[in-house]
Amino acid sequence: MFIKDIFSKKSPVISFEIFPPKKEYPIETIYDTVEGLKGLNPDFISVTYGAGGSNKDRTIEIASTVKNKYGIETLAHLTCYTSTKEETEFILEKLKRNNIDNILALRGDPPINKFHGKSNYKYAKDLVRHIRKIGKFSIGAAAYPEGHIECDSLDKDIENLKQKVDCGVDFLITQLFFDNEKFYEYKDKLIKKNIYIPIMAGIMPVLNKKQIKKMVSLSGATLPKKFIRILNKYEYQPEALKEAGIIYATEQIIDLLSWGVDGIHIYTMNKPKIASEIVQKFSSIRYAINNR
Repeated sequence: MFIKDIFSKKSPVISFEIFPPKKEYPIETIYDTVEGLKGLNPDFISVTYGAGGSNKDRTIEIASTVKNKYGIETLAHLTCYTSTKEETEFILEKLKRNNIDNILALRGDPPINKFHGKSNYKYAKDLVRHIRKIGKFSIGAAAYPEGHIECDSLDKDIENLKQKVDCGVDFLITQLFFDNEKFYEYKDKLIKKNIYIPIMAGIMPVLNKKQIKKMVSLSGATLPKKFIRILNKYEYQPEALKEAGIIYATEQIIDLLSWGVDGIHIYTMNKPKIASEIVQKFSSIRYAINNR
């Protein structure tokens, strides 16, 4: 099923993101994660690449298993920064042969300390345009409530997003954020630019101080005063910080659901027990919304 059609049938859409294990680990380890997530009734599971696009083949294999063995709709990540059109078309054909109907089209990052060779794409919009010409896929794209870290301003980033959407994007998934007001302000800005497609809020439960520093440096996400107080209070008490992180993410989600968000996309970090703790805390709210 196309994810764009899921949005037309229900709201909110709930999804999870997983990533392939490193090459030195057997691929079967990820299926324990999928087993743990299946009982949470996700509308789809997205499967990323590994670092630097190193696990493309595993992404397809995992996405295929999620769809064809577990019966869960899947969203396969596809980056283009280091790819030629021929390589992309080969991957698209492989995805279609495996009954994968949905793609998250991303620019991606160059491999670290490696020459990436020829590429036919400069931006994600170029990949979106290429996929749309081939057809047969529902296309998602990334959105950045506080602006892409490489962009000069949020307004400029939204202009870039509008171009990407106009090339054929069906839905958006945001970068992680910790301040819901940033998301609501962002949504208002998108409407003013006539961007009306569904947008899912990307939520990542923060479980330790090291993770916080890494995520903030990569995403540029703002840490609200409320969150900083939690960090300062519990940074040397790992279990307390983990618990506070789960509660904070849950409160974010409950607020977003009350606001009327199109969907929630949880970055699970391949930790199904954490995802389960969060989802169970808003299960009655999810049921009430779906049966109103």
